[in-house]
Amino acid sequence: MNIVGFITSRIANALGLIVAVLVFSFLLMHLAPGDPALVIAGESADSATLEQVRKLYGFDQSIPQQLAGHLWRIAHGDLGQSYFFNAPVSQLVLERVPATLLLVGTAITVAVLLGTSLGVFAACRPRGWANATITVLSVVGFAAPVFWTGIVLIQLFASHWAVFPVNGMRDVSVTSKGMLAHAIDVLHHLVLPASSLALFYVAQYSRLSRATMLDVLNADYVRTARSKGMPELVVVFRHALRNAILPVLTVLGLQVGQLFAGAVLVEAVFSWPGLGTLAFEAILRRDTPVLLGILLLSAVIVVLTNMVIDVLYRMIDPRVGAGSAKGSAP
Repeated sequence: MNIVGFITSRIANALGLIVAVLVFSFLLMHLAPGDPALVIAGESADSATLEQVRKLYGFDQSIPQQLAGHLWRIAHGDLGQSYFFNAPVSQLVLERVPATLLLVGTAITVAVLLGTSLGVFAACRPRGWANATITVLSVVGFAAPVFWTGIVLIQLFASHWAVFPVNGMRDVSVTSKGMLAHAIDVLHHLVLPASSLALFYVAQYSRLSRATMLDVLNADYVRTARSKGMPELVVVFRHALRNAILPVLTVLGLQVGQLFAGAVLVEAVFSWPGLGTLAFEAILRRDTPVLLGILLLSAVIVVLTNMVIDVLYRMIDPRVGAGSAKGSAP
């Protein structure tokens, strides 16, 4: 199968997966106990008002009819209207997407680069002090919950040493000082939230890359490369790391959804104005359209990320494509 056919099949699978997520999340929200009309109209509303609200929002229809209407509206780009904010869900979600993508993207980039580098460094010196130190730190980081790490960082770098801000994404007084000052201010606010989210995954990727790198460094082709007199950096980064990075990419694809779940906690701790904060507010107020819109966007991001990782996996290890082509041949 060529790369075009490979991507086409992944897109088809992705569309089916997104539809399944839409159906499951809709049913899960609407089968939960409680009356959404009462949430919209208020607890003091009379029966006539509740009936009007149910008719206005389609709650008087059956679940299959509501589901069909929901899928039809999404197919036409309509995510619905927020019950609480009284605004289009697409507008609310798109306003928060840049903040969440900045937080999650920064955290996962730091986690993959730093975690993989630490793991490779520890694997190259399996009997040294660096290996023991990185192993201990990775165990501690892996055991610490994300929200606890955020609170500890606040105590250290905002309360004890007032180095970084802990509230919001920007300082209002800086917005009038130009684009460069604005970007520096956002990065200044980003340090603690991104670190809180990244430290857990740095620990995990360092342990994973260390274990896989130790296996790869003992492989026959690595010993052959060394026997040919290749420099150690070439052996490690060109031959060994290319195969050791594959499990890291696989785990990364599986953990994209967990990253967004962790972002909810981090955004709540640091009042970061992203999708996590919006989801938390929607849960408290049972704003079902907003929750469904966030779930849809999260599913799309997770699916797209896994598609990119599949393509990278095939580019790094051509045996994946060769195996698929061999298996599909008559």
